[in-house]
Amino acid sequence: MAKWLKTTNTISFSVENHIARVKLNRPEKRNALSTELLTELRAALMEADDLVDVSVVVLEGEGKDFCAGYDLMGAYAGAINPEEAARQAAENAKYRPRSGNFDDDCWSMERQQELVSTINRMHKFVIAKVQGYCLAGGTDIILSCDMVIAADDAKIGFPATRANGTPPTNWWIYHCGPQWAKRLLATGDMVWGKDAAKIGLVMDSVPKAQLEEAVMSLAKRMTFVDVGLLTAHKRVVNLALELMGGTIMQRLALELDARSHLANGPRRTGFKKDVAEFGLKQALKNRDRPFGDGMVRIGEPQQTFD
Repeated sequence: MAKWLKTTNTISFSVENHIARVKLNRPEKRNALSTELLTELRAALMEADDLVDVSVVVLEGEGKDFCAGYDLMGAYAGAINPEEAARQAAENAKYRPRSGNFDDDCWSMERQQELVSTINRMHKFVIAKVQGYCLAGGTDIILSCDMVIAADDAKIGFPATRANGTPPTNWWIYHCGPQWAKRLLATGDMVWGKDAAKIGLVMDSVPKAQLEEAVMSLAKRMTFVDVGLLTAHKRVVNLALELMGGTIMQRLALELDARSHLANGPRRTGFKKDVAEFGLKQALKNRDRPFGDGMVRIGEPQQTFD
């Protein structure tokens, strides 16, 4: 039994034996990221950081997937449903005007990035436990964590780079180096957990049946070290990342993502048109069809379809 447990609309949070477990809890949506989820996630992480009894945090997803990305049904609801578009316009009128220009886009994404960056900025270590799909915004989350352990058959990638933008929170190069970062972002292809470990995108991978044991045994080992020492270790490595430009790179990545949203190439405009005409599910299928199953096969030719 957990020492104590509480839940919100989108997050479950428990503490036992000095380990906090923060779980994305929208399994019916494959734990897709909404503003509500990110806000509640930040609150849970900050509470774990504040609790004297917590030494380390495990971040995971409820159900078969870690996180399928940002909640596009919410983001594109206005394009699909005229009534929803009118409702969104009325709601947005309460806040800063959204003209669709570069600065407005940056402003909106900065609010979102502030929530995600809590993982990196908090003092205590966060271990990501990854199973199933970890896509787009899901990779923003795990690559902000201190350590990532994935199931061998997890699927990790950012397919949205094919038509929708570049990751606004971008730690890819710091994990897997420039060539693999370019390879994965240029195609939006996914990589198996076992291959993600080979290229350094995640720290380790294990068979799915052993994932819980692998993550929790590491977390338990870390609880044997005084919290003050643990936080010093995290901060010194994060300071090194800052010296390598990691923090400023996140702002630049966000601004480059906003700039990419102004592009009017056929893939991007075609995706928007497909959403309006056929709905989001078909638009995603049309976007991804030329890439086959979208999986990287190290040492093998890739599938492509005209």
